[in-house]
Amino acid sequence: MAKRAIVLANGSVEDPVALRERLGALGESEVIAVDGGSLHASSLGLAIDVLVGDLDSLRPDLAASLRESRTRLVQAPPMKDETDLELAVLDAVQRGAEEIIILGGVGGRLDMTLANVLLLLHSRLAGVRVELWHGWQTAMLISPPQGSIRGEVGDTLSLIPLAGDARGVTTSGLEYPLCGETLVAGPARGISNVMTEPVATVQLREGHLLGIHTPGRA
Repeated sequence: MAKRAIVLANGSVEDPVALRERLGALGESEVIAVDGGSLHASSLGLAIDVLVGDLDSLRPDLAASLRESRTRLVQAPPMKDETDLELAVLDAVQRGAEEIIILGGVGGRLDMTLANVLLLLHSRLAGVRVELWHGWQTAMLISPPQGSIRGEVGDTLSLIPLAGDARGVTTSGLEYPLCGETLVAGPARGISNVMTEPVATVQLREGHLLGIHTPGRA
């Protein structure tokens, strides 16, 4: 498979025009649709290579069309411990994806949105760059020892602790710097920082941070 996978989840797609522009800048990618997420493919100008899920959210006519095409079908039973998105992401990793971009992972059900964000912590995704795109916004996991975020001077970057406190956090390229500090889970201290350089670097000794990049002043 391609080293990059684009995964279409069954949430809302914010600003498909922006997403088409972002996708157009990418190289070769495999497109994986998650059940009803296949409905987003046409608006994003994508052809589906793989369909994953129990197919409970898929229109019968579309399911039949995909079966007749060259789309690879990975059907899961309705009764399972994983979400369809989790199965799709793990399928991509198993087949060698080094980068995964998730679209449609936000919106609709609040519980599913939170589960999709927390999926970034999955142990089998260690070493794989996973991003969650929502329009022009990008969310990614930052783990020890460090991570970097590319953007423009003046863009907004929020750092949110996941699964507990993040310790030994040191940043560069941000208006409000941190130097070996702790971002405690709960308080909103890491929200709405501002990039002062095209690349911001975040180092941390312990824990995990959710980095959310938004172009311009949010």
